[in-house]
Amino acid sequence: MPPRIVYLATADARGHLMRAQLLTHALRAAGAQVQVLTTSDEGARFLAGFGIDAPVLSRHYAVQFDREQNMLRRETDRNVAHYMFRPERMLRDIVRLRGWFRGADLVVNDSFHPALLFMGWMPGWRHKVVHVYGASLRHALETNFSGRMPGPVARVFGRIVAWQIDRSRARIEHDFAFDAPSHDGRGRHRLATPVAVVDAVDRSDAAQRVAAVYLNPHFEEPALADGLEQGLADAGLPAHLVGEGYADRPRWHARDEHWIETAAHSAFIVSAPGMAALSIAAVYRKPILLLLTDQPEQAINAGRAAQLGLAHRVVVWRGDARKFARAVTVAAGELRDAGGDDADTNGGRAAEGRQAAIDRLQHWVVLLSALAAPRG
Repeated sequence: MPPRIVYLATADARGHLMRAQLLTHALRAAGAQVQVLTTSDEGARFLAGFGIDAPVLSRHYAVQFDREQNMLRRETDRNVAHYMFRPERMLRDIVRLRGWFRGADLVVNDSFHPALLFMGWMPGWRHKVVHVYGASLRHALETNFSGRMPGPVARVFGRIVAWQIDRSRARIEHDFAFDAPSHDGRGRHRLATPVAVVDAVDRSDAAQRVAAVYLNPHFEEPALADGLEQGLADAGLPAHLVGEGYADRPRWHARDEHWIETAAHSAFIVSAPGMAALSIAAVYRKPILLLLTDQPEQAINAGRAAQLGLAHRVVVWRGDARKFARAVTVAAGELRDAGGDDADTNGGRAAEGRQAAIDRLQHWVVLLSALAAPRG
């Protein structure tokens, strides 16, 4: 019998959903049965664009952000508390998830949905739960109250969360810079973040001049988009602009299922420093302009990009569109020059990137299939 996998992908950011659809298609091609669940109607529509039918588990749990993608910590804490302690919310979801558990060999939690955190340490369910998360996300979760509560209280919270996570069947920690798969012998696996496989890069001059922009749905501030558009225009670069929060603006697309292909063909990428965008830049060797706001996980990612020598520039949005546009223009010019224009070199990078993407996906398929197999 083929392995049966339930994959819960939170819709807080689209990176979780992209990973879910990539792995679902790859696992199904390998013979597995995969059912995806998500946490918002917008997330379900996003997945539908990739041919994935994903019922919405709950509309009550979500990390809270403002219109500039700054994380709202108090509002997030309040939302999570209401979700966990109101019986018609998390308890209802646990009851629904029990039905999915019965028919599943493996239940994937991407990333840290509270209902599966709870079920992942309970004896009756924990043997089926695998938590999937970026290393920076786990650190941000465990240190959520650092500096906002007395030190001992914040540390106790972090230890409780770590204990819950580590009680599960397995953990898959992923990162844009991981190389070969590894395993610590205690249920923690490390894999490189999966990336879509694209065809060889178009070597035309037109393709090499485009900036591939993706901003997740939390970006809605018009002045930020004004500054970004102006900065790229002043740098003399046309841009392919994708962002659900700017769907009503001219030239912007709410969604583009082929954006990764555009990114792999581009002069450089423009995105917040999420794990998915950084992985695309690393695999296809594209410079990336990182748009940084107050988001703890992404701030960690941006710092690691510098440590690993990834070709990038960081531009911080501080509410001033003119200053932001000038910073974007300078960064865009530097990244365009860093990208190079040698056709043979770019073609070689494209072939290497494509193979790296294939290898990354295969490592995930092999591991998840093995975890879904009967134990013992």
